Amino acid sequence: MRFCLTLLIFLLSTLTPARADIVDAAFDRAISQFEAARPGLPAELFGVDVAAYRAALTFREFKSSYWGSTIVMRVENGSEASNSCSRFAAFVSLPPSEGKVRLVLCPQFSTQGADALRTLTILHELVHVVAGPNECRAMAFAAHIEQAATGRFTDVGNYWRANGCEGSGFRLP
Repeated sequence: MRFCLTLLIFLLSTLTPARADIVDAAFDRAISQFEAARPGLPAELFGVDVAAYRAALTFREFKSSYWGSTIVMRVENGSEASNSCSRFAAFVSLPPSEGKVRLVLCPQFSTQGADALRTLTILHELVHVVAGPNECRAMAFAAHIEQAATGRFTDVGNYWRANGCEGSGFRLP
């Protein structure tokens, strides 16, 4: 029994750094894309304060005109048992509580071979962190960053239509 417990602890400890590496790499790629796009961005894009977005993405702390205070973003691991994790790769717990907002990364966020999707997910979820829950805004902003940084953007047409974004006032590149 003691051997099994020791083995389990060892296996769990070896998984955590790998997941941390995946998360760090996703943030690094999202930061790189954002920084590549940033010279061509206005101060505000689709209602997202670009300086606050950059601070949240890079430092995980920002002064928010949307939320009306300084906000700290905590990145947490979600579980498959969570209702939101059964539907999403990541989600943001809104509104902030006591100056903190949680970005929850679900198990499917770490799906092997999904680097581009992880990057897009970070770009998308950070819009929620900075500018609230509007899905259309988050998709439009993330697609715009991808387009400006790489010359293309991920086809999110089905998600766009499912969220009724055609009439939202936001647009994809």
